[in-house]
Amino acid sequence: MAMTKEEFKERVFRWARKLGVAPKEVHIRKMRRKWGSCSSTGRICFNEELLEKDEKFIDYVIVHELLHIKYKNHGKLFKLMWEIYLKEGLE
Repeated sequence: MAMTKEEFKERVFRWARKLGVAPKEVHIRKMRRKWGSCSSTGRICFNEELLEKDEKFIDYVIVHELLHIKYKNHGKLFKLMWEIYLKEGLE
């Protein structure tokens, strides 16, 4: 069953609290080539096609983009934190 935009955004903000980050804006829109993006100012955009995906994949993308607020690249620390948070899960 598809997730609504409101449910998706609530999930983003729940993850943000867990990760200790505060996105400035969260948008869900049509994107051609990416699942998500994070600007240097903390504006996060997610591909609306994510609403049709399973929660595990959705979390994979959400955590990835939110971690870019703290870690701007895909270095070792970024990858380590991403793995830790995905293993722990949201609950």
